[in-house]
Amino acid sequence: MVTLRMIVVIHDLQRQGLSISAIARRTGLDRKTVRKYLRRGLAAPAYGPRAPRPRRLEPYEDYLRERVETCAGLSGRRLYRELRTLGYRGGYTAVTDYLRTIRPALPAPFERRFETAPGRQAQVDFAEFLVEFADQPGVRRRVWLFALVLGHSRWLWGRFCPSQKLDTVLRCHVLAFEACGGATAEVLYDRMKTAVLGERDDGSVVYHPALVALLRHYDSAPRACRAYRAKTKGKVERPFRYIRQDFFLGRTFRNLDDLNARFATWRADLANARVHGTTNRVVQEAFAAERAHLRPLPLQAYDAVLTVERRVSHEGMVSVNGNLYSVPDRTRKRVLEVQHHPLEIRIFEDGELVARHPVLEGRNQRRVDPGHRRSPPPAAPRRWAASTAPAPLEAAVARRPLAFYDAVARRLAAREARR
Repeated sequence: MVTLRMIVVIHDLQRQGLSISAIARRTGLDRKTVRKYLRRGLAAPAYGPRAPRPRRLEPYEDYLRERVETCAGLSGRRLYRELRTLGYRGGYTAVTDYLRTIRPALPAPFERRFETAPGRQAQVDFAEFLVEFADQPGVRRRVWLFALVLGHSRWLWGRFCPSQKLDTVLRCHVLAFEACGGATAEVLYDRMKTAVLGERDDGSVVYHPALVALLRHYDSAPRACRAYRAKTKGKVERPFRYIRQDFFLGRTFRNLDDLNARFATWRADLANARVHGTTNRVVQEAFAAERAHLRPLPLQAYDAVLTVERRVSHEGMVSVNGNLYSVPDRTRKRVLEVQHHPLEIRIFEDGELVARHPVLEGRNQRRVDPGHRRSPPPAAPRRWAASTAPAPLEAAVARRPLAFYDAVARRLAAREARR
């Protein structure tokens, strides 16, 4: 579009003596356009609406309108085929665009609110967060929030984790059940790989055996929601936005431990102490009533073991999942047996437990047990014996009379004379 300012520039360049071709090169316009506006003078350009062009679909619009009024569910592909038999030679997209303007709007179905009995179901999911810790300025890290929500009371438990690996999932389940004081009859998941491996030919879901073993230990069972139906587990999906807006945004955290500590305080003081907008009950009070319906915790915590062998480094450390753990100085073997429990790392030498550490989350971290390092014995103060003390300079040099040196000089001179 040529503006009035451009027209003034064209006339100004002509007054400077430039040719039409030079003006066209200078302004980026076509020579015919330059010639047209030089001929019109400095009048402002007027742009009107374009004249409507005839559309190929226009003769068939009444037919489409009648067919849609008769049967609104007819597909666009079928109506396109009917128009082709009537002589229509336009495109399929033109038909569907027009059908979109004349079809009656379908009423949205009401959503069904699904409630569960006390102790019946918990819902589990992960959410991704990007955070920059104060201990590592300038580094944006991706952390994952594991959240468990009890379906009846809406009681929330969660923990920020550096990954969604299977050992993280199992560890978070153990901690969540301990925080609840029990387990629900079933736990609802989406199609995350650490929970659902796939489907059999008959449509039944194949769950991860490690997760099944953990839930069986707590007298619970997994259940997968329907694919692409996030609203099936809306009780755990909906709190993620609440957590992000009410807790996470606008805050600074030193590290992952600080993030989890402050999140635990926020859950206890705000999230679980509020009146829930759907149930109109205080979450903590509803949880106190639901706790009696939970499966009791087993006498022994879940303690599945992954046993591997690891080589001891020259610094007395073994590597497990990208983190380093210390072993005692008295350890003699260079290859040790490492047992990876959900909450603890245990290290054995010849069947004897020599070290145990809490599991470190994340990677590239070190944990050294102070008891594994023997401090060197204090150095004894050095005492100089009187016999070994250096003698003064006067005592070390013998004193001789001058006559001695005179006799030595005469003897040396006589020896030179005989030569």
